[in-house]
Amino acid sequence: MTVPGVRTRWFRGVSAPGARIRLVCFPHAGGAAASFHGWATLTPPEIEVVSVQYPGRQDRLRDPCPATLEELADAITTAISVELPDDLPLAFFGHSMGSSVAYEVARRLGDVPGRTLTHLIVSGRPRPRLPQEKAPRPAPTDTEILDRVRLLDPEGAAVYEHPELRPVIMPALRADFGLLAAYRPTHLHRLQVPVTACGGDRDPVCPVEALSSWSDVTTEGLEVRAFQGNHFYLNSRKEELLAFLTSRLL
Repeated sequence: MTVPGVRTRWFRGVSAPGARIRLVCFPHAGGAAASFHGWATLTPPEIEVVSVQYPGRQDRLRDPCPATLEELADAITTAISVELPDDLPLAFFGHSMGSSVAYEVARRLGDVPGRTLTHLIVSGRPRPRLPQEKAPRPAPTDTEILDRVRLLDPEGAAVYEHPELRPVIMPALRADFGLLAAYRPTHLHRLQVPVTACGGDRDPVCPVEALSSWSDVTTEGLEVRAFQGNHFYLNSRKEELLAFLTSRLL
């Protein structure tokens, strides 16, 4: 028996006809929808898991990367209306860069008729910094980017050591790091949904205590949850993480 899939320009996933909520997952910098492969098999049928496929990678290699993170959030918000046309309640999960993208889409979703966001779950990143807290930076060099990737994901960074693959995969990674360097919202918008912030207890760039900063973007309370692991704890603790998310979403 073949399980019908969700496959649109912007979204990938497995259809769950009896779902009560749709969990939309936002990948990290350089990541793709495949980052959340297997999540649907570890969640109950009441949760439909759909992942965002950013432009400029994998089967969207020819699609231009957006110039700003805000432009990316605008496009995803539009895609939710066009490509996910039902009114199933939504929850967002974003990891690392995906946390900022999910937050920006959540801000915009309040202006979309008939769309209900029930929960924002962020991971591996503090809340967005304002210009007066941290000025925008120039886009990092490729060397700086790869040093960062090696710090965050020593195992996954091996793919960037192959000279024949670099011209294919570096443009998306370079574009994503450029978005993050320039991204500084002018103010923080308080969402009227609960926020849960997750992270690894050995994350070298986002210590657990930094996750509490997300309390500034919600009127409905923040929960912080630490898991054993580094920045990509969600790979090694996948079952534990999804059991936790299920308990919060249903």
